[in-house]
Amino acid sequence: MRPESSTIAASSLPKQKAGTKILISRILSGIAILFMLFDSITKLIKTPQVIEGTVKLGYPVSEIPVIGLILLILTILYIISQTSIFAAILITGYLGGAVASGLRIMSPLFSSTLFPVYFAVIVWGGLYLRDDFIKQFIPFRRKD
Repeated sequence: MRPESSTIAASSLPKQKAGTKILISRILSGIAILFMLFDSITKLIKTPQVIEGTVKLGYPVSEIPVIGLILLILTILYIISQTSIFAAILITGYLGGAVASGLRIMSPLFSSTLFPVYFAVIVWGGLYLRDDFIKQFIPFRRKD
């Protein structure tokens, strides 16, 4: 192998790594957006499964469209780059309410109650991988 080719390969490595991070962040954010759109739309049209689940959590059927509209607004804010961090903060609060609702009715901990926490990791992970501003506030440190 010639020295020039190893230099080129080494210099393109950080760009490849950055490209991979961007791709993964878009995939994570895309999954979060699709899930939230699906969830908000099913709440707005009040599907039978949504009605059943919401009543089981102890909320009145009349509040389902309100919850769906709130989530739809948060999703739109998350999609807009300039408001995505603000939206992620609000989504975290929304998901915290979902955890509290699950705890209140004693849903299974790891499969149901903590699902919103797992989902929050996807929401924030999508932003973390592409936004240096967030990395300043949530630094992961390596042992050298």
